[in-house]
Amino acid sequence: MGFIDVLASIIPQALFFASPLIFTALGGVFSERSGIINIGLEGLMVMGAFIGIVFNLTFYETFGSATPWVSILVAMALSAFFALVHAVASITFRADQVVSGVAINFLALGIGLFLTKQWYDKGQTDMVERPFYTTDVPVLSKIPILGDLFFSGMYITSYLAIALAFFAWFIIYKTSFGLRLRSVGEHPMAADTNGINVYGMRYVAVMISGALGGLGGSVFALTIALNFSHATIVGQGFMSLAAVIFGKWHPLGALGAAIFFGFAQSLSIVGSSIPLLEDVPQIFLLIAPYVLTILALAGFIGRAEAPKSLGEAYVKGNR
Repeated sequence: MGFIDVLASIIPQALFFASPLIFTALGGVFSERSGIINIGLEGLMVMGAFIGIVFNLTFYETFGSATPWVSILVAMALSAFFALVHAVASITFRADQVVSGVAINFLALGIGLFLTKQWYDKGQTDMVERPFYTTDVPVLSKIPILGDLFFSGMYITSYLAIALAFFAWFIIYKTSFGLRLRSVGEHPMAADTNGINVYGMRYVAVMISGALGGLGGSVFALTIALNFSHATIVGQGFMSLAAVIFGKWHPLGALGAAIFFGFAQSLSIVGSSIPLLEDVPQIFLLIAPYVLTILALAGFIGRAEAPKSLGEAYVKGNR
């Protein structure tokens, strides 16, 4: 297998696995830039996966080929409201944000499994009728070499994830909304003094993280898992959280980290066809993403400075 052939087998798979991580990590960036730790990204992905699959199974005859797109929109909306549980606990009642996020993870999985058992009378849903499918980009897929690497056999959601990362960068760093968002995460008292509604900004940021986490979960379910069970989302939300930290709370940094983790996950699929990895036991390729996540966070990110007020509850009037 030539070098170009190896890249052609790795890059689409890496972006395929990375897209749910990118969506969810961007949600984490919005939340944590506002000062709210969101350990609950895993739970938000679980909720998004559950809603996306159930909606798809229920309405595929109604919406036809548009079903997966409508499914992810519904998953985004309902996951944003589900994130309000974390927002109310962390912002209004000033609960420990880590504990609240962990509770979100357990609550989402519990709700999903309970309703799956009630509605489908088994531990998992049926397989979806209308998932996302790969496609070749017209014209661009015909470009020599680059067409095979980046524009053939790809999911539209992969391009959407990359575009959204650049859009998130623009929102956070080039708009007044982004400036207010970053200010309430760095120095909420100063932001409040300047007339910024700290509580309101943090609520919006957590709901955005809920919507993007639900988007990531539903995309994962409708491209990779194709059904919902207790094992649909296993560690993907925590990997997204690692991408937030590895990317230093920057949208484009999170994009790069998510692609790196997506590449690590793709090795379990394409590793056996790569000359250097064909003799590596499958179990090592399966655990590679998690090992690389730990190594990346433990020793290779350099100095990563979180928003100064991350994890600190704001009490209006306190100095």
